Amino acid sequence: MPFVPFELEAWQSAYEQEVEINLADSGVHPVRLGELVTEPAAVRELLDTALHYPHVNGTPLLRSLIAGLYDHAHIGNVLVTVGASEATAITMQTLLSPGDRVVVLEPGYRQAWGIAQNLGCEVRTFTLRREHGWRPDLEELDAALRPEAAGSAGPWSPSRVARPVRLLAVTNPNNPTGAILSEAEMELIAAAAASAGAWLLADEVYRGTERLAEAETPSFWGRYERTVVVGSLSKAYGLPGLRTGWLLGPAPMVERIWRRHEYATISTGMLSNTLAEIALAEPVRSRLVERTRGYIRAGYELVERWASANSDVVSIIPPQATALAFVRYHLDLPSVDVADAIRTRASVLVAPGSCFGIEGHLRVALGLEPAHVMEALKRIARVLRELRTESAAVRTGP
Repeated sequence: MPFVPFELEAWQSAYEQEVEINLADSGVHPVRLGELVTEPAAVRELLDTALHYPHVNGTPLLRSLIAGLYDHAHIGNVLVTVGASEATAITMQTLLSPGDRVVVLEPGYRQAWGIAQNLGCEVRTFTLRREHGWRPDLEELDAALRPEAAGSAGPWSPSRVARPVRLLAVTNPNNPTGAILSEAEMELIAAAAASAGAWLLADEVYRGTERLAEAETPSFWGRYERTVVVGSLSKAYGLPGLRTGWLLGPAPMVERIWRRHEYATISTGMLSNTLAEIALAEPVRSRLVERTRGYIRAGYELVERWASANSDVVSIIPPQATALAFVRYHLDLPSVDVADAIRTRASVLVAPGSCFGIEGHLRVALGLEPAHVMEALKRIARVLRELRTESAAVRTGP
């Protein structure tokens, strides 16, 4: 079958080095090495590090620190990977076979959606509804979990769900909308996966990026025994360049996934393990999370003022978390065309909504340096007004 490319990553790879301002990324302004390693003893230890292979599954200390982020987890539940992207990929390669059915939450980061298709799986979706403030459509989930996907569904109940689905994939907090599932919604999703006999794959890389709350978003870990949770240092910690992620799952499944890790990457880097240990140990971890939330909260204030001042061309539903604003533009144009016009006319890169499974939206990063964000937003509004004027001229004719 034809290969399904990762449209978002292809878009970013093609253009992110060619624009003056890149708002297509998904994290905050990155941490400098000197901000992370501040103690003289830590600097000396880092400089004395032998650049050999680390433990292939992650150093025991790092796995212990990661396990400590989740209730009732131990190091046997943890595998350290090259970013969350490897964690997701090798988990799906382990769990899925051609012909399996996969249900994915959309709009979303479409890695799981694309990998499932490239593995020869049938992919169904259930959606976050904009008209309901980006809340999940659980009736649609019920329908997607049935042996036949056709037809409407009534309220979810365990007795009505069959066992056709091998994997249910969600992202919480959500990329791109910034929505956070409620505890009740999480319980219903976990129960739905259990009733279908499916594995639950929960991408939780944005835990710790909460804009409104001080407490971190609850995890899916511990709600259902057939759960694999994915995390990363890239988003909440501002350390994407370390390329350090992890997965958390039942120990026997982690062992199986580990065998794919050895084929894919063998291990992460020695320095990445060492720096990740520093990042996840207190008090550094709390300091990094606080830094990230500071960028997110300040950035959203800029975006909110901008959206209010430009309500004729844009609107947003306030994100509960992430360093993202999922901006709805008031034009009847494909999102790729709008994003491309912003790129070519304003030298600003944003991500088209079509890359997340929805039209009429742009994903805009808000967790960067304020001056860059403000200048980019000003340029985006100018281009949107130009497009509106041009569209009106086309409709009215000469």
